[in-house]
Amino acid sequence: MKKIPNLFTLLNLVFGCFAIVFTLQNGITISGDAEGATWIDVPEQIWLASLFIGLAAAVDFLDGFVAGIFKAGSEMGKQLDSLADVVSFGAAPGMILYQFLRLSFAKDTNGLDTSVIWLLPAFIVPCAAAWRLARFNLDSSQSFSFKGMPVPVVGIMVASFPLIYWNVNEAWAQNLLLNKWFLYAVIAVFSWLMVSSLPLMALKFKDFSVRNNLPKYILVLAAAASIIILRWLAVPVIVLVYVALSLFFKNKTA
Repeated sequence: MKKIPNLFTLLNLVFGCFAIVFTLQNGITISGDAEGATWIDVPEQIWLASLFIGLAAAVDFLDGFVAGIFKAGSEMGKQLDSLADVVSFGAAPGMILYQFLRLSFAKDTNGLDTSVIWLLPAFIVPCAAAWRLARFNLDSSQSFSFKGMPVPVVGIMVASFPLIYWNVNEAWAQNLLLNKWFLYAVIAVFSWLMVSSLPLMALKFKDFSVRNNLPKYILVLAAAASIIILRWLAVPVIVLVYVALSLFFKNKTA
């Protein structure tokens, strides 16, 4: 029974692998030629990567919950959880950013000939995630607050990009997600947030009093309102509200 939480953690890892696979389905649409050659149609499926990152996040929450039920927390489980998170919320989102950078350059004249060097900054995200998780594993003081942005938060935010691009009928949002400078800014800012020591709140409750949990309750209400009004656009808004509340109420995040 004590191994059950670790099985949930491995499922998190498997979902992260699926997310990478679907990110690599890059929308090739080629028909047969005059000589009778057969070509395969591979539709764009990056949005499925978002689905699997979301499933990985759900399982990531459940493994801790299950470990508490079975009282099966262990050092191995902690290390395994971080290794899975590097894939699901570091490598997979990094691949999504890589593909969006590729699409951003592809829309320009001769964009398909762009050097891969301009796409490599996407890999800063998984590197920052690995650094953040390694530091977290060595620091026992991050139970009710975090130093730096939690890796799953960044992973979920980046996972929202394909869903916004393909489901939100707003030209400004689609143009923004295909703006390479915006994507570079996202990579730089959120990689820095992960490796920084900024005090950010953890959504864990010592008690349920409003006085001790005011920023958390505000975040829950803001998240609910954003989801109702903005739908998929709510995800980055919630992340920004989370950062703002953490910094404004920094004395209450500990």
